[in-house]
Amino acid sequence: MPGWTNVRIQEDPKNLRLQTSFVTAEQFLGTATPKRHNYLAIIALPDEASAFQAYRLLQYHGISPEHLAIVGQGYSSPEGVGLLQPVQIALRNARHLAWGAGTLGLAMGVVSFAVLNLAFKVPVTPSLLLLIPAAGTVGGFCGAVVGALFGFLGEGSTAGIYRHHLRQGHYLLMIEGPEKIVRLGQQVLKQYCSPKAR
Repeated sequence: MPGWTNVRIQEDPKNLRLQTSFVTAEQFLGTATPKRHNYLAIIALPDEASAFQAYRLLQYHGISPEHLAIVGQGYSSPEGVGLLQPVQIALRNARHLAWGAGTLGLAMGVVSFAVLNLAFKVPVTPSLLLLIPAAGTVGGFCGAVVGALFGFLGEGSTAGIYRHHLRQGHYLLMIEGPEKIVRLGQQVLKQYCSPKAR
């Protein structure tokens, strides 16, 4: 929904520091319901011990286990927490946009047919009738292409980054819940994960 700001924490493998960027739970997982106002924070951790240590640290600071999940070997699977493959995200977006653009194309075909027939007195021929499904097909195809591109370059690239971490043997710690809980988790992890000045 517009106006929702959710936080995702991601480890920067080059500098080994935390980066913060914004994404909604619906954008990332595609499963949150509009009524729940859930926020999501994800941190990639290098090994099982550090993931479990961060999990316990968040529990110690009052975040209940129902808001936490560790994703990786021996814990939750990516599919179990709704982390889709980039191709699945692209296909879902392509399907949704194809239906919308195809419907719009059909409507434009009907309007074009009516304008040509009524305003310009063009006689009804089979080729003129083919204008309606042709506009719908072209609209649907264009919508599918645009939806797939948005899926791959948007949500799909983020999901791909996290799946890459998992393939490398890293673990993901996910915090999902109300904004207050997610921000608390972010502050706790920043406090304990940021490098100390000497």
